[in-house]
Amino acid sequence: MQSLVLTGPRSLEWQDRPAPRLSAPMDALVRPIASSVCDLDRRLVASPSPFEPPFALGHEAVGEIVDLADDDSALRVGQRVVIPWHISCGTCENCRRGLPGTCTSVPRLASYGTTAGGRWGGLFDELVRVPWARHNLTPLPPAVEPFLAASAADNLTDAFQAVRPTLTGRPDAKVLVVGGTASLGLLTVLSAIALGAADVTYLDVDERRCAKASAAGAAVVTADAYPDRFDGGFDLVVDASASTAGFRCALLSTRPGGTCVIRSVYFGELRLPYFALYGTGINLVTGPPHASPHVPDVLRLVGDGILDPSPMLSGPFRYDDAIGILLEPPPDKPVFTRGEG
Repeated sequence: MQSLVLTGPRSLEWQDRPAPRLSAPMDALVRPIASSVCDLDRRLVASPSPFEPPFALGHEAVGEIVDLADDDSALRVGQRVVIPWHISCGTCENCRRGLPGTCTSVPRLASYGTTAGGRWGGLFDELVRVPWARHNLTPLPPAVEPFLAASAADNLTDAFQAVRPTLTGRPDAKVLVVGGTASLGLLTVLSAIALGAADVTYLDVDERRCAKASAAGAAVVTADAYPDRFDGGFDLVVDASASTAGFRCALLSTRPGGTCVIRSVYFGELRLPYFALYGTGINLVTGPPHASPHVPDVLRLVGDGILDPSPMLSGPFRYDDAIGILLEPPPDKPVFTRGEG
């Protein structure tokens, strides 16, 4: 099969690699039919990372099941499914607690598209093995197009979960999203508004992203640089900046007793402004996104037209064009599609 392999910074190749096989009970073989580019993928392609190349790229996709190890009434060959970024068993303590991104049955951060926790292939591949398929795969509702749902494997569900816990308990919470990545901050704005938040502010240093956030319904602050603190009495602040200055701004802009959710991925150690935080007292949330338990809720909102990620997407593009697109990506989130069957 063909696999899209990152061989080094700004170096991508389609390589002919052995196709995966069913190798354990509850396995499924799935053919990706819509793959989207995570904001993290852009960084992996553009610059060095902690993940040693070469490795197959991609961890957001909708696929078509082509084979199953077991007869399973919940899944069937030919079914379209969302493939989550993480590998998880569904039965360990962490999985039972709704934390599949920290599954203890596999190495830490076991996932598609990197070397964290082993080599599981990438979701641009022509075929992937999904272990514990019943737990991991979410059937795609007939009304939802794969193009719209691919990012539910990670970014879209990550954005949704960044805001849902707070907004469920307090719908009137004031929300600040500190943007900076291509799509995650904007998807967070969409999610907050879809969940009924009436007061959403988007802060970024990029005028184009700010215009997108404004069109989605957020109040917008376009800055020349991230301020040290943005005063606004924000109950919930989400860092999607991938910037150390944005990280600090998010922390210090959270009101006393509020919640700051760090959704950016930082490869190095960051300095925590501890004494300033001690003077306010906030709830800090970080860690990997736990996609699979929440994908069904995201798909329901997408299917109902309440959460529409299409303004933040570009394409669809052909998989054959992935190398050129990834080396010179458009401002919006690229999605690649291939025919089914």
